[in-house]
Amino acid sequence: MSKIAFIFPGQGAQKAGMGQEFYEKCPAAKQIFDRASEVLEMDMKELCFEKNDRLDQTEYTQCALVTTETAILAALREAGIVPAVAAGLSLGEYSALVAAGIMSEEDAIRVVRQRGILMEHEVPAGQGGMAAVLAMKAEKIEEVIAPIEGVQIANYNCPGQIVISGKKEAVQKACEALTAAGAKRCIPLNVSGPFHSKMLVGAGEKLGTVLEPVELNDPSIPYVTNVTGAYVTDKNRVKELLKQQVSSSVRWQQCVEAMIEDGVDTFVEVGPGTTLTGFLKKINRKVTAYHVETPEDLEKIAASLAE
Repeated sequence: MSKIAFIFPGQGAQKAGMGQEFYEKCPAAKQIFDRASEVLEMDMKELCFEKNDRLDQTEYTQCALVTTETAILAALREAGIVPAVAAGLSLGEYSALVAAGIMSEEDAIRVVRQRGILMEHEVPAGQGGMAAVLAMKAEKIEEVIAPIEGVQIANYNCPGQIVISGKKEAVQKACEALTAAGAKRCIPLNVSGPFHSKMLVGAGEKLGTVLEPVELNDPSIPYVTNVTGAYVTDKNRVKELLKQQVSSSVRWQQCVEAMIEDGVDTFVEVGPGTTLTGFLKKINRKVTAYHVETPEDLEKIAASLAE
């Protein structure tokens, strides 16, 4: 029998129309969207289903994605597909917390709305930046950028794809040094801030205040934290990890490797796009990967897992 992990994408996966078919066909998913609209006092159907500029603005992107992912999660639960562990890339970690039973959908949506606002406004526009470094080992990147102040690794996505983040000038300087040291390419990312860098420590501290009154439950399954790339089974560690996660590196490759080491052989990417499935193929080609973005995807997964 397969050992299943649910994995949830982060910012960048959003697109107009996400979750609409689930809203129309699955009552449990519809309920999540409707409740999110009430809690946030905004029309989540308009934000997620229709083309609009807000969907790519961090302060709206985060609540839109987590609403969509937890709605699809509700549909998966209704279909009887249950994971043994959950993990999410950056923002996706909040959906993983819902999958693990640690945080309610309502609280996750409410918290990420504030997280998005805090991250959007912590650093003035134009002061920070991010870049994807292609075809260079993480250890080499660490070595090259170590002497450059104001830049760090933001994401260990998979072999051959690392993201750096920090002060705009420092990121540019790092890109020049990395290209000179043999990186295939260093591509500046179109983002609104230097996410997962020390420049966002203040946003993490403010997020701690938002998290303070949130009631957490004992996990029904473990989740894997981006901060360390290790399993978490103690709810009392969660809030501090979420505070740190805003400004610390996302150790996604390490998260996936920890799950595979624990015997996970089947991964289901829950949400729009196939970004994490692509990373997975570069981390370990032996595991089975599915993604569920539409009710048709869910039907195919249910049939395949039932075989």
